Amino acid sequence: DLNAKGVILQAFEMYRLKSCVDFKPYEGESTYIYFMKGNGCWSMVGDLKTGQNISIGTGCDYRAIVEHEILHALGFYHEQSRMDRDDYVTIWWDEILEGGEHNFVKYDDGYITDLNTPYDYESVMHYGPFSFNKNSSIPTITTKIPEFNDIIGQRLDFSAIDLERLNRMYNCTSTHTFLDQCSFELENICGMIQGTSDDLDWVRQQGGATGQEDHTLSGRCRDAGYFMYFDTNSGNADEVAVLESRILYPKRTQQCLQFFYKITGSPSDKLIIWTKEDDGTGNVRKLRKIQTFQADSDHSWKIAHVTLNAQEKFRYLFQGLKGDPSSSSGGIVIDDVTLTEAPCPTAVWVIRNFSQILDDTSVTVLQSPRFYSPEGYGFGITLYPRASISGYTRIALHLCSGENDGVLEWPALNRQAMLTVLDQDPDALKRMSSTRSFTTSQDHVTS
Repeated sequence: DLNAKGVILQAFEMYRLKSCVDFKPYEGESTYIYFMKGNGCWSMVGDLKTGQNISIGTGCDYRAIVEHEILHALGFYHEQSRMDRDDYVTIWWDEILEGGEHNFVKYDDGYITDLNTPYDYESVMHYGPFSFNKNSSIPTITTKIPEFNDIIGQRLDFSAIDLERLNRMYNCTSTHTFLDQCSFELENICGMIQGTSDDLDWVRQQGGATGQEDHTLSGRCRDAGYFMYFDTNSGNADEVAVLESRILYPKRTQQCLQFFYKITGSPSDKLIIWTKEDDGTGNVRKLRKIQTFQADSDHSWKIAHVTLNAQEKFRYLFQGLKGDPSSSSGGIVIDDVTLTEAPCPTAVWVIRNFSQILDDTSVTVLQSPRFYSPEGYGFGITLYPRASISGYTRIALHLCSGENDGVLEWPALNRQAMLTVLDQDPDALKRMSSTRSFTTSQDHVTS
């Protein structure tokens, strides 16, 4: 199944981003995994030393489900199989389908280990409340803390404790594709340095004043958290401040720089991203301008994704460019910077005040702007805040006409789309975003 193959590759990338576990094509090793489309989603537990199958059957082509099955192969049992599980959940044996009881067996801690971590209701390895149930409305497993009944069984991504166990099990001290991260909470600002040939410096500032809240703690704490700030409401036009990262050593040839920013000063203020790369002599000084962000009337936090293509050791740079100080009442703010060796998303649609939209029954549908895929296909996103199923929001992707239609291949078959509702946790390794993928086929074609 073409879509499942793409989802398996996505799962591999999450392991590379969040752990030291990696995967490579089979070359005759005695230990290997073989993905197949069997009956359902399943895997044996642990390394069998003779190769083993992982079934990604019909309806199993979700990234988190693939992550779950791979964790089995890596040695993980279900969370509710722990010896101490009865302290945290109740198993309703009379509600389990006949023949499904073995799925709820618990094991002695001499047989499986929790690696000295607490019981994890959020684990991607935990069953949901209605797993293997006889009656659709009656659960087979409930939590001793009722608030977690709606949490167990999540299939978003690894939980923080899943990752802690995985990295302990495999003695991980770093990951494969995670290069840099900074929330500016420490005075050393993650090894970043001020430019030496600019006019001014970026200032590490603490949140508190209206319009100058820290993004890391946004909506949670007041008078806490730090960010980097370039004041543009005094001085002279065209003054600049440059903040440079430490020297970084890429393994791949594509990186994604993600950060949060807002520009609250003059409409002519600019935030410019540069890279400074090895010039061939070992000195990191070859400058390349990457992208410019212009001030607008929206002074809210925005998320930015910038594709870098550094081939050798490099730094990334934030340049603040002052517009007209007389029309500025603020400045440029950056926070929660993350650099990974992975592709940036093709497009990002930000929906403001979504909680209010959910409460407003007059809003029945939202349409995104038109975006373009890397190949040039036009597409958009339609969001229905209140789907026909109570408590759910519906998201749909659609192709639309665009400026490249005359040269593109039609119908657009065998293209995979991945929709992600982004968890905006400032720590990229802790994000548990909701992702769904599908691949276009002849079944989607209408006359």
